Amino acid sequence: MNVLLAGETFSAMTSVATGADVITGATWSNGALAFNAALADAGIAVTQIGGERCGAEFPVDLATLQRYRAVVISDVGALTLLVTPDTRAGRTGVNRLELLKTYVEDGGGLVVAGGYMGFQGMFGTARFYDTAVEDVLPVRCLPFSDGLEAPEGLSASVVQKDHPLLDGIDGAWPPILGLNKLDFRADGSSQLIASCPYRGTNWPLLAVRQYGKGRTVAWATDIGPHWLSQQFVAWEGYPRLMVNMIDWVSVRHDHHTRHQK
Repeated sequence: MNVLLAGETFSAMTSVATGADVITGATWSNGALAFNAALADAGIAVTQIGGERCGAEFPVDLATLQRYRAVVISDVGALTLLVTPDTRAGRTGVNRLELLKTYVEDGGGLVVAGGYMGFQGMFGTARFYDTAVEDVLPVRCLPFSDGLEAPEGLSASVVQKDHPLLDGIDGAWPPILGLNKLDFRADGSSQLIASCPYRGTNWPLLAVRQYGKGRTVAWATDIGPHWLSQQFVAWEGYPRLMVNMIDWVSVRHDHHTRHQK
């Protein structure tokens, strides 16, 4: 099974002043190493398009997108996906957020993960509020900065212990150091799997939805550090949870269940 991961790469430029001299350096990192390894160990092939490449390389047609059983959007903003090479050249073209909605309606699986550039974003710059991607999710984005930084750690509260996303996962979850505040769709269309209490509100952490012929998952925190603590990434439940998300959203879990009976 092939999965497309969009985002999770980061470039940083730093300047160091030593007297009158300034030295500038650049670094690049991939925040999805643990996630990719977990899926690879389960026999799931991941094609990753880093955030800096999404504008030019993310699919612009449904046939290409449908080569993947699931798509994961993680820490890459809506504008990066909306602004295609045609757009930059001043030509009309495809709206890739609408394309993702059609992909789900036709049976594709979509996972949207959190982060500073997830959902609406830490500074309101991810901008998935009032988009076609938001339409298919089990949550609604808040129309302002939604990032919650919690260095003391947040504790997950499991709502549906018997859901397939939690197969093989027992006991308390390690701490989470932040998440995107989201509005769960409590209209009967979606299921809340886990939440995180903070200052009197239970914020959705993990939620799912059947939309059209497809499925969607909202994971309100990172798929790796820093919002996922090192304890969480090292936890034996981490790879199982990441794989379960892909299995469920791609309907691979149902396929396995049928063959086990």
